Amino acid sequence: MSGWIAVAGLGPGDDALITPEVQASLDQATDVIGYIPYVARVAPRDGLTLHPSDNRVELDRASHALHLAAAGRRVVVVSSGDPGVFAMASALFEALEAGPRDWLTLDIRILPGITAMLAAAARLGAPLGHDFCAINLSDNLKPWALIERRLRLAAQAGFAMGFYNPRSKSRPHQFARALEILREECGGNRLISFARDVTKPGEMLKTVTLAEATAEMADMRTVVILGNADTCRVGRFVYTPRRAG
Repeated sequence: MSGWIAVAGLGPGDDALITPEVQASLDQATDVIGYIPYVARVAPRDGLTLHPSDNRVELDRASHALHLAAAGRRVVVVSSGDPGVFAMASALFEALEAGPRDWLTLDIRILPGITAMLAAAARLGAPLGHDFCAINLSDNLKPWALIERRLRLAAQAGFAMGFYNPRSKSRPHQFARALEILREECGGNRLISFARDVTKPGEMLKTVTLAEATAEMADMRTVVILGNADTCRVGRFVYTPRRAG
């Protein structure tokens, strides 16, 4: 088979943060597949077919990419951030596992990108300077009870945390509940930062204490970062020391 698939991360939004490796794959591609706003970031050109699709058809999108590559096409599946962080790389391997065995011989590459969480942390300073975890607060693919359990255990373990998909129109109450849990486990003095549209023209950064945080401070374009017990401010920056007691 002469086709190939690259699952590529487009970074958090600023085109300057797309890696040269990802840009090279886009330049060579015959097809780009992905969620509508991500595909819209790829400039049209002769010889390139764009395949935008809805956000909840990840397995269909992955299967489409594999079929095209098996037919000899050079396919880039685009994600925002990094494709391996709550994105398309895992979906592609799910489709690969369920598909015909000859797909296993395809040239498949996962090309890393800068995640929204890491871009937000860099804008804020260094809130992830010690042990941390990332939790997707959407319950589309896992039960809310599991999210609550992971929140409690991560808080009890003292991790700093990065939260993806904190609050949407269809589940406006869940982030309020997450804040309640975090206040129960961490108290009200822990610093929590909200980074909306990070690296984009409308970027907004806000850091408050857990006691001051409200659910309305976040939406689906916001990455939320909770510091650990040692996270502090220095001037306009937020950072977590590299050592813990």
